[in-house]
Amino acid sequence: MGDSLITIVAIFLAAILMFVFPLMSISERNDDIAEMAAQTATVEFVDNVRQTGRITQDGYASYVQTLASTGNSYDVELELKVLDENPGKKTAQTSGDKIGENIYYSEYTSQILDKINGSKTKAIKLKEGDIISVNVKNTNTTIGQMLKNFFYSITGNDTYAISASHSGVVMANGSEK
Repeated sequence: MGDSLITIVAIFLAAILMFVFPLMSISERNDDIAEMAAQTATVEFVDNVRQTGRITQDGYASYVQTLASTGNSYDVELELKVLDENPGKKTAQTSGDKIGENIYYSEYTSQILDKINGSKTKAIKLKEGDIISVNVKNTNTTIGQMLKNFFYSITGNDTYAISASHSGVVMANGSEK
């Protein structure tokens, strides 16, 4: 009786070591690859906006499609800090006779997408000094997350395995094209 119990436990442990841990390792590697792809796409999108001074509908759609190609669903959060220059006080170019400070106001994802979809040019023209920030988090549960939840029981419902973020200052006026 005791010998057969040890044999059953040994077979169970061998199955875990042979199948479950390699599966966990591969699924974690897939999450890492998806995160790297999301980070690369985010950096390319933000850098394109910074260099051209425009957020276009085609550029955003291409960015979202690149994210979707990883096989996960994402929550994309855009934030645009628009430089509100008050010419009576100060401009972005320094000058000795002007006083005051530059003030930024923020626009978020829904406002930005409404502007892109509602305009004739399907683009938002930015100016030098504006700041764009993009944050991305996956919304689906990956296989790696499910396995961690099953074995470790430490991750919660609000956790995400894949995230990316990038931000920068716009270097060109969008109206120059």
